[in-house]
Amino acid sequence: MAVTLLNSLAIPVRVLAWLGRQGTRAIAALVFIGIVVPPIGDMLKPFVTEAIFLLLCISFMRVDMSALRDHLRQPGIILAATGWTTFAVPLIFGVSCLATGLDKHSPDLFLGLMLQSVASPMMAAPALAALMGLDTTLVLITLVTSTSLVPLTAPLFAYAFFGAALTLSPLTLGLKLFALLAGSLFVAAAIRWIVGTAAIRRHKEAIDGLNILFMLVFVTAVMGTVAGSFLASPLNVIGLALFAFAVFFTVLGLTTLIFRSIGHEHALALGLVVSQRNMGLMLAATDGVLPGLTWLYFALCQFPIYMSPQLLKPLARTKVD
Repeated sequence: MAVTLLNSLAIPVRVLAWLGRQGTRAIAALVFIGIVVPPIGDMLKPFVTEAIFLLLCISFMRVDMSALRDHLRQPGIILAATGWTTFAVPLIFGVSCLATGLDKHSPDLFLGLMLQSVASPMMAAPALAALMGLDTTLVLITLVTSTSLVPLTAPLFAYAFFGAALTLSPLTLGLKLFALLAGSLFVAAAIRWIVGTAAIRRHKEAIDGLNILFMLVFVTAVMGTVAGSFLASPLNVIGLALFAFAVFFTVLGLTTLIFRSIGHEHALALGLVVSQRNMGLMLAATDGVLPGLTWLYFALCQFPIYMSPQLLKPLARTKVD
């Protein structure tokens, strides 16, 4: 029976490994699938939370323990990265928006930018870093430390820049984050204990394929309205998409420049994680009660996020395909 079970799993594992070998190309294709086939997003939308949980399980499961110990011996980098993404980035966003008058000219876009800035890095950031061959352990530590502070910092920045216009519940958000992080850490530890790190390394490509499938769930869920908006107002959608790319690469470039002293690959890994904000978490925290333009901006922000591994491949020194 054991042999039969192993044989039945061989084909799905090979399919996942093939998908994992597509790497950054498959990631870039996700956003287009979400636009071209909206029913997929409608079907998968109820499973977004589970997909994010599983992405984080895989990230914890693949942690390089020796690299983790090395980073913890030098906590200054982690503290600096956490302070930058949690405090400096929202402050820069807010001050820039107020200085340019965006809060008055386009309050819905201002709301989207501020929610983007106060969010922690995406749960999928370590998976995307892995596909680029970057330091996933540094990315994961920064993700965990900054996410643990979001229940305190997000409401503070929100109230500071637009008062009581937006209601965030720190307690609810904190409990959700704690359950997500603690639960995924427990599951990942159990998997590592049961199957062993050698098996995890051996099936790297198949695990990459699983990452891509789980990311498909979230991307298609938020991209479903883009096609209709584009047909109604193509120039506005194109302009907003270009703005989303500009914001993404500004944050990525600035972060990489600031942390260049720790080495090119580590700085690029931090730039990647800081520029990929978990806007899905903010949608959940606000119960999805957001203006249409804010929703559209969030959807268009997925383009630079999921296309970045392919676009940034020339900057990564490690071969990813």
